[in-house]
Amino acid sequence: MDERDGLAERFETQRGRLRAVAHRMLGSLDEADDAVQEAWLRLGRIDAGEVDNLGGWLRTVVTRICLDMLRSRSSRREDLTAQETLDHVANPARANPREDPEDEAVLTDSVSRALLVVLDALGPAERVAFVLHDMYAVPFDEIAPIVERTPVATKKLASRARHKVRGRPVVPASELARNRQVVSAFLAAARAGDLGAILAVLD
Repeated sequence: MDERDGLAERFETQRGRLRAVAHRMLGSLDEADDAVQEAWLRLGRIDAGEVDNLGGWLRTVVTRICLDMLRSRSSRREDLTAQETLDHVANPARANPREDPEDEAVLTDSVSRALLVVLDALGPAERVAFVLHDMYAVPFDEIAPIVERTPVATKKLASRARHKVRGRPVVPASELARNRQVVSAFLAAARAGDLGAILAVLD
């Protein structure tokens, strides 16, 4: 029992970092928690005494779990619906995340979904390589076994992902400026609860 308690304590010291990695990859706090919990269950099924680097082992396991989740998600892309967007921007409490921890969590999850829209341009392996290397400075030789590539191929994956995420906009600058004005007007009308103004913008 003492050994199990000690393992739980060691796991808890890693939980925050594991959750952050999973959150970056999946774009969802709930799914990130599920991935971390699954890692804990898998840890319970092995002899932890044989693991030299518990942090590295857990990070690898969580990343592989996330990779499986991303692959299963490929046929059912999850987008923020228009109604969810309206509900979010029309709620002034969420505009100031400092008011309440729960509101902050909701806002964080919403921002994560925005990040997910960007990352959806990437394949699962590209996303893993990009997030682990560019956001967490994990070496390519550690990422390679996770995505089942060589370190050189993994580096190319990250490079390709970086190019997709930071690629030039295909919309002309003039149209981008107009789109920003429309979005600003829509947000202002939604927060004010001005239905007439919202309809005017949509029209």
